[in-house]
Amino acid sequence: MKKLLFIPLTLLFFSCDNSPTASDDVGLCGVLDGELIAWNAECAEGCVELWRRCYHIETTTNIDLYNYSSVNGEIPSEIGELINLERLDLYINSLTGEIPSEIGNLTNLTYLNLGGGQLTGEIPSEIGNLTNLDTLSLPFNQLSGQIPSEIGNLINLELLDLYWNQLTGEIPQEIGNLTNLTYLSLPDNQLTGEIPSEIGNLTQLRVLSLTDNSFIEGTFPAWVFELLNLEVLNLTNIQLTGEIPVEIENLNSLEKLFLGENQLSGQIPSEIGNLNSLEKLFLNENQLSGQIPSEIGNLTNLWSLRFDNNQLSGAIPDEVCNLIENNNLALNYITSGNNFTSTCP
Repeated sequence: MKKLLFIPLTLLFFSCDNSPTASDDVGLCGVLDGELIAWNAECAEGCVELWRRCYHIETTTNIDLYNYSSVNGEIPSEIGELINLERLDLYINSLTGEIPSEIGNLTNLTYLNLGGGQLTGEIPSEIGNLTNLDTLSLPFNQLSGQIPSEIGNLINLELLDLYWNQLTGEIPQEIGNLTNLTYLSLPDNQLTGEIPSEIGNLTQLRVLSLTDNSFIEGTFPAWVFELLNLEVLNLTNIQLTGEIPVEIENLNSLEKLFLGENQLSGQIPSEIGNLNSLEKLFLNENQLSGQIPSEIGNLTNLWSLRFDNNQLSGAIPDEVCNLIENNNLALNYITSGNNFTSTCP
């Protein structure tokens, strides 16, 4: 079953030079820059044709073709000629084939979004040339192979989204170089090995999602507690074992905590009740035992709570019952698959 999506919002920023417009002015390419051209038309010298649109090599800084039905097939290698391009948004199109290595020529890019297509093959190592990038978004494709270590060169990166591909191998430790990252999303791939402790260097992270991979992580990674700015932590289904450390209370900016579908054991630490900003708490489908701590009742901002399919026992504390009633939480997501002696009235 697929998990919650952590997908960055893709905003539309259109420029008058190379986005569809109602203007009748003729651009430098002999037609209106970025407009569809006739099948028998050609772009002027000094211009590049991409998906039947002309873009001037020297002046084009922005290509924003979010969700355009006419943008399909392979990404032409000629895109690498647009050396002054700063923004390339091809999100939700019918793109196929591999990402051309020529994309590494676009060293002025700050924003690259190729998500929502059918791209295949490996992420080219030349991506590491794009050292001005602050956003790299490649989700919902069929990309395979390993995450290139050259991604560690992108020291200005703030958002890295590789969600829902077919990436394999280990997360490169060079990812720890990306100290400006606030959003790291790698779920629903086929990543293996240990999660590199270097992720603990990314102290600006607000969102970390590694769910649904095949890591051999073992016990709860201590480096997580270095990430004091985290608002969303999703470690669902990554083979975690052992107890939930009491240090979880250090992450007091957390709004969403997902630790379900692991092999976590022991009791739910009462310190979770100190995470006053929590809105979602999922500990379902583990091997947790003992009673629910009464301190969970302190989480008055909760609107979704799952403890189902553990080995919890005893009575549900009154404080938790009051929370369930006041916040209209689903009782069956708490009691199902557990061994409570009594539940809430």
